[in-house]
Amino acid sequence: MIFNFLKPAAHKPIKAKEEVNSSYWKLRLQVFAGIFIGYTAYYFVRKNFSFAIKDLQELGYTKGQLGLAMSALSIAYGFSKFFMGNVSDRSNARYFLAVGLILSSLTMICMGFFPFATSSVTVMFVLLFINGWFQGMGWPACGRVVVHWYSVKERGTAMSIWNLAHNMGGFLVGPLTIWGVELFMDWHARLYFPGLIAIVFSLIAILFIRDTPQSCGLPPIEEYNNDYPKTYDASQEKEFTAKEIFLKYVLNNKMLWYIAIANAFVYLVRNGIVNWAPTFLQEAKHYTPAQAAWSASFYELAAIPGTILCGLLSDKIFKGRRAPATIIYMALTFVAVFVYWKTAGAETWLVNVALWAIGFLIYGPVMLIGVQALDLVPKKAAGTAAGLTGLFGYFIGDLLANAALGSLVDNSGWDNCFIAILVSCVLAILFTAFTWNREKRNLSENIIE
Repeated sequence: MIFNFLKPAAHKPIKAKEEVNSSYWKLRLQVFAGIFIGYTAYYFVRKNFSFAIKDLQELGYTKGQLGLAMSALSIAYGFSKFFMGNVSDRSNARYFLAVGLILSSLTMICMGFFPFATSSVTVMFVLLFINGWFQGMGWPACGRVVVHWYSVKERGTAMSIWNLAHNMGGFLVGPLTIWGVELFMDWHARLYFPGLIAIVFSLIAILFIRDTPQSCGLPPIEEYNNDYPKTYDASQEKEFTAKEIFLKYVLNNKMLWYIAIANAFVYLVRNGIVNWAPTFLQEAKHYTPAQAAWSASFYELAAIPGTILCGLLSDKIFKGRRAPATIIYMALTFVAVFVYWKTAGAETWLVNVALWAIGFLIYGPVMLIGVQALDLVPKKAAGTAAGLTGLFGYFIGDLLANAALGSLVDNSGWDNCFIAILVSCVLAILFTAFTWNREKRNLSENIIE
């Protein structure tokens, strides 16, 4: 049962032809700005807990205890992205995104304002699990907006630019925690202040976002751009039931399962590198803590040009195909990981270049697998399809990158850790390659999975 205000926005009569072009141009920019601003703010209340770890350690918590609490967010987020993705397919993205952001923000505000919220690992685990569940409402809502406002042959570029909201949010959350402590002279502000700011951003998102072109009196994007995928037909403009989405378009779509498994290995590579970079650089390459911190920070910044280039490559060179660009990027990631692992610590510049090259490369496949999931199903099933890939990425890939690789380093050393990461690169390429022919056929034949 969905509240009335969360139901998909009703279609309006199509505007006069002379009004369509100007309205489409303006509204596409407006809704894109809305999902970019909204998703940036999701990171304010997804990453801010990590900035309070040092303060919580002073209360007597160990790294292991706090790591256990943080794992709740990844577990909940992976499942929520799948199940709430299905709800988002049957909701108005304008309000669905904002509601998730507000509820996520209130969870972190509660954690900061009320002493009981940090009184035990169990309480923190529960609150972070709740936060992770609400976090899962963000990506699917953004995916719904993109597939309705951008056609297939421009979607890779649009998503590559929107994907930078991850990096922007991850970059801004640190300054926000600092500003909060300076304003309120209280370390708890690291938890509640980003939440307060995120609520403001959610209101801006509501002002900007519109659910579908048809709800604004505009024709479907496929008609406007004259860019019809071969799998398209007019019946896909109606809202599907949950049963139709799950059974007809998602769970029996083997192409989605292939890229979901590929996504697990891509996430293992991404988080296996970035989460362990400060430790690896200090222990294996003999960096100082400051050197390691600066080197690791540029990993995220390097993702910006790499992600945009990857999206352009898939749209302009491969004409809407995602698998070729993903495979090229993962092959180059394999090389960069090998250089990063094997280069002597004395060659600091080469170690840094290799690390930044991984950052430049790995976010492209992360983004494109999400886009490919959107491409493989009708628009009304986009959130669920992307949620399936997200479930594998976070619940399997992210957890393995943290728990399994950490144990591997403790028991077998860094070499075996990097062997596992390189094998993951190969497996990501393999499972993506399984979609190569079908994706090509979908752009040339009238086939609906």
